[in-house]
Amino acid sequence: MKMMKKVLAVVLSLVMVFAFAACAGNGETKDPEEAKKAAAYDKILEGLKFDDSGLPELTVATSPDFAPMEFIDLSRSGDDQYVGFDIILAKYLAKELNMKLVIKPMSFDATQAAVSTGSVDLGISGFSWTAARAENYFITDWYKAGDNETEQVVITTTANDGKLTTAESYKGLKVGAQGASLQKIMVEEQLPDAELVLFESLNDAVTGLLTGKIDALAVAYGNGESFISSNPGKIVFSGFAFEVDELYKNNVILMNKKSTELGAKVNAALAKLHDTDTYDVWYEAVQMLAEIKTADQLGYDDEGNKIKE
Repeated sequence: MKMMKKVLAVVLSLVMVFAFAACAGNGETKDPEEAKKAAAYDKILEGLKFDDSGLPELTVATSPDFAPMEFIDLSRSGDDQYVGFDIILAKYLAKELNMKLVIKPMSFDATQAAVSTGSVDLGISGFSWTAARAENYFITDWYKAGDNETEQVVITTTANDGKLTTAESYKGLKVGAQGASLQKIMVEEQLPDAELVLFESLNDAVTGLLTGKIDALAVAYGNGESFISSNPGKIVFSGFAFEVDELYKNNVILMNKKSTELGAKVNAALAKLHDTDTYDVWYEAVQMLAEIKTADQLGYDDEGNKIKE
């Protein structure tokens, strides 16, 4: 009997070991596919860690409704739930400037107001250059996030698939855009016969599209991919693309007009990434995290390494 009890105790202990090995830190089973999609992103974050205790704060305003640039990952906790290309960039800048990063999530309009009033140091939220922003803010040098700004498009419901491919086809239709965005300007300039409907949040705009409050929505290409991926069989690219001036094709960081000293340091940090493949590596990682592309499609292994033939 004692021998049987010992055997049972060993079996139970092994069961417990395997149970803990199969569980994530929050007590839930860790899905291998979930881990794989985040592996490249987590590997980048690991490389950006440093001891920031006691350092001055670098406050960054962002609007986390713009995947893959900035969005929320509910599988993470605390500030780690704010993820995306711009979040990686913010972490990189904090490390380069030897400052402690503090993310300030807010609406897209509010990010610009926060920068203007000086209540945050930086606004990093998928901003492109515009004449109005150049007049009102210190704008940093460019950074490139895949094709997110290079291509500006319109998404619509599957019911309109193939029907909205020309500017003329939007006459009398309701086209949504985020307030104070580049897409707002493009709808005004290139779809003048459409009725522009502004939204504070892009998530609200997509809900408006799905519920028939608007007929189409102007978005950056990468953002459109994300919404289509999240709503399979419901949302599609319309087939219409805006003409994008070279000035708009990259992203910039907004700062208060008086922040010239900090701006020079940020530009120096950005310059280190030019002529490297860093931005491409970051963009592929966030595409996987946002489930726009899979690791297999982009050629990444389970550990988040790019597969080299």
